[in-house]
Amino acid sequence: MARAAPHFTDALSHPGCYSLIIDLKRKKTIRVGKLGEAVFPAGTYVYTGSGMNGLRARLRRHFAKSKKIHWHIDYLLTLPDTRIKKIILYPAAPGQECRQNQRIAACAGAAVILKNFGASDCKSGCGSHLLYFPRDFVLKFMDRRSVHPYAPP
Repeated sequence: MARAAPHFTDALSHPGCYSLIIDLKRKKTIRVGKLGEAVFPAGTYVYTGSGMNGLRARLRRHFAKSKKIHWHIDYLLTLPDTRIKKIILYPAAPGQECRQNQRIAACAGAAVILKNFGASDCKSGCGSHLLYFPRDFVLKFMDRRSVHPYAPP
């Protein structure tokens, strides 16, 4: 018998991985710590990360516009022109964060804007944990079953 996926709020108290679907309204030039400066075109970005001490605090932090810059994603999420449109959750499993990121990177239209963004400690060969999709690609991407919440590893 198949197990039902945990309810979203229940999942937040457990370790896991996530993908943030982010809208950037206007093109921005951003300096991202030691990675340097890059031009981020307007469009949709997908950032994949993990919260192994529970997802609630990590996701709450991502939604805060005012915060101390700690991770690469903070440079993008603190901009007034960004908005998190959707969160996709994945169960915790060894290598899950990179596996999901690589599945998203394999989607047609995915592009890396800044190498090593969110992946400076990645051991799986991910070029970046932030992927860019042009605006007109949004609906096709968000309906893909391959990145559905709780996708099997």
